Amino acid sequence: MKDAVHQTFYLADYQPPAYLIEDVTLTFRLSPRATRVLSRIHFVPNPDTSDRTFFLHGEQLTLISAKIDGHEITPTLTDTGLTAEAPDAPFTWEAEVEISPETNTALEGLYMSNGMYCTQCEAEGFRKITYYPDRPDVMAPFSVRIEGEQPILLSNGNPTASGKGWAEWHDPWPKPAYLFALVAGDLRATTGSFTTRSGRDVTLNLWVRPGDEDKTAFGLQALIDSMKWDEDVYGREYDLDLFNIVAVSDFNMGAMENKGLNIFNSSAVLASPETATDANFERIEGIIAHEYFHNWTGNRITCRDWFQLCLKEGLTVFRDQQFTSDMRSASVKRISDVLMLRARQFREDAGPLAHPVRPEQFQEINNFYTATIYEKGAEVIGMLKRLVGDRDYYRALDVYFQRHDGHACTIEDWLQVFEDTTGRDLSQFKRWYSQAGTPLLHVEDSFEDGTYTLTFRQETRPTPGQPDKAPLVIPIAVGLLSPDGTEVVPTTLCEMSAATQSFTFDGLTEKPIPSILREFSAPVILTRQASNAERAFLLAHDTDPFNKWEAGRALAKDVLIHMITDGNAPDSAYLDALKAMVSDESLDPAFRALAIALPSQDDIAQTLHASGVVPDPMAIHNASKTLRQATAEHLADILPDLYAANQVHEAYQPNADQSGKRALAGAALSLIARLDGGKQAQAQYDAADNMTQQLSALSALLLADAGTDALAAFEAQWKDDRLVMDKWFSLQVMMAKPDDVADVVTRLTARPDFDMRNPNRFRAVIGALGGHLAGFHHPSGKGYELMADWLIKLDALNPQTTARMSSAFDTWKRFDEDRQQMIRAQLERIMARETLSRDTSEMVGRILAA
Repeated sequence: MKDAVHQTFYLADYQPPAYLIEDVTLTFRLSPRATRVLSRIHFVPNPDTSDRTFFLHGEQLTLISAKIDGHEITPTLTDTGLTAEAPDAPFTWEAEVEISPETNTALEGLYMSNGMYCTQCEAEGFRKITYYPDRPDVMAPFSVRIEGEQPILLSNGNPTASGKGWAEWHDPWPKPAYLFALVAGDLRATTGSFTTRSGRDVTLNLWVRPGDEDKTAFGLQALIDSMKWDEDVYGREYDLDLFNIVAVSDFNMGAMENKGLNIFNSSAVLASPETATDANFERIEGIIAHEYFHNWTGNRITCRDWFQLCLKEGLTVFRDQQFTSDMRSASVKRISDVLMLRARQFREDAGPLAHPVRPEQFQEINNFYTATIYEKGAEVIGMLKRLVGDRDYYRALDVYFQRHDGHACTIEDWLQVFEDTTGRDLSQFKRWYSQAGTPLLHVEDSFEDGTYTLTFRQETRPTPGQPDKAPLVIPIAVGLLSPDGTEVVPTTLCEMSAATQSFTFDGLTEKPIPSILREFSAPVILTRQASNAERAFLLAHDTDPFNKWEAGRALAKDVLIHMITDGNAPDSAYLDALKAMVSDESLDPAFRALAIALPSQDDIAQTLHASGVVPDPMAIHNASKTLRQATAEHLADILPDLYAANQVHEAYQPNADQSGKRALAGAALSLIARLDGGKQAQAQYDAADNMTQQLSALSALLLADAGTDALAAFEAQWKDDRLVMDKWFSLQVMMAKPDDVADVVTRLTARPDFDMRNPNRFRAVIGALGGHLAGFHHPSGKGYELMADWLIKLDALNPQTTARMSSAFDTWKRFDEDRQQMIRAQLERIMARETLSRDTSEMVGRILAA
């Protein structure tokens, strides 16, 4: 297998399909190990190409019969598809294949999850269902008949007929095969409705397994809110009579936007106050919005090929970020998005897995569902909106929807709309799509005769395959404050396009303090010599919430770096500034909770590495622990009141106001636990009536080494709820002492309820191992060996999840020589597997290439 899977696909090699499709009719005769799929497809020659090669993708299929225009044929079969002689004229293709959903552990194509049939076809799963041109630029309406014993039989579009043991569906909107969906099982629906702005009534169903009906109300309301928001903000109306969502226990991703039948990982849709945290509720709201918004930015307008994946994902992530900002706190949402970007995408850009927002080559497309495609892709949309302004952004989107409805598009199509609408030349801006790496933005300033000058120099360091970088267009939002804290220049957008460029501000009476990159106006790393006094000033006075938070974060990073490299004690000036900020009741509690949090240990490791210092994971862990203890002691006199003032006494609601208070109370509790041995945490655990408070109390107890009884009580209470138990598994690994992490993982994976075939459970334990910096990078190498052992085991069952999890090793070149040698040995051990999947082989090979 390993020798046959290294074909590389290139953007430059794109060729249009030889044949297009007028319509598709599928019949499924469901059986766990012998499902029959009958297809009837009307093909027409593509007038845009003279190629008449008739090739259909197909993998792991048993061909029973094949016909062209009613005549039996014998096509040429390979492991990747079939080829046949076909006429240079319209014709009808018919085929019957057999597949085995029950043994499909990869969770791609048609598979079974706890007795329920379900599908996942993005990116290339449909070829495991039947022979088909499985590429996004081939779009067609589908009619589907499902025959099976299951009481609920669902597919895309609208239902057209049904009877005992069968149902028929028709989706009138042309779609590529990756959007096909089928679900069959014993399900219960929570039903709602939505009336579109044109007056059409849409039935909404959220389908779950029996017993989960009490976890559906929030998801259904989030769907209604999403539909209304997309009409109000983007003018997009839903286009079918029915919208179905199905919760599935075994799912590689968060959710899937299949036309009219969204399939969700159960963790991304099921929620009740007792079983889901505030963070879970917000995530669910955002994912439901994301998949719904795909109806236009992904379904009605899709991507021409998988190199254009960011066209649908970056735009839709940006839209779901806008939605959450409107539904909750815009400033807190922006900070949260940047934290995720820096933790995942900046790390990606700085290592062997760096790639452009639009890649130019791949071996396995599943490996490019990355933070660069999604989160950096969204940042590129945000920059474009800042550059053209809100009015022209929405005008351009109206043109985009009108011009390209029903099309499979490219980045060039997208940018052309903006050029036509605004008259701007976006050829340089396009480099954001083709150039990998996170730009460094160096800043110097001067003040003379009332004129303040900011000089920026941009630098993007080499990334794999791209040694040389050209200047980018960078929107830099700047505000200026006087030394007394007054804002003398409100937020101004400086558009940088040269390698070095200066911007001047006149008419000032004294040198201002700059607030640079407000709202994080571009995905860059800002490098500027700034004193801690200036950072403290911005923390106190900046009117931009993001930069106010950023100043505090920069203070914390500086303190930690000096503790690690110079052996300094925690800086009292930072602790004083933090105390003043936390005590400021005019600030959003959610904002204050974020400001209390320290930079992640991985962030500190990356900062040290970027400055030429080899990071020591244990030193980072110890410094973070010491600073948290010092923070607790410094804030000791205000913590009880802070905790008490942010208790919520009303009935639980997962809204922004209550969530912010619980977040701040939880942050205070984690500090209090360092002082009282967990007494307050135990009291909260005993009284908790919602998962947010229960889990924050359990975390605080573990911090205080007082969580043994609570862990046992939690397990006894929730042992029958898989999603809640995922939290229990994960928390134990994340909170373990570095010396104990490997033993904790070994103990948890030996439990009978650890199911490696379930991606959520696997990520809860093995993913948490990779995220524990000091534990994973323990000097014994036990963390590396454990990770490699489990990746090897999982690869034979689920290559997609294995490949994604292998990114735990992607920062290996940061560390000392001993750790590098141990990691290299494990990566080479993985690569030596004769049956290694294409997914994992590509990822580990790229990591080793560093």
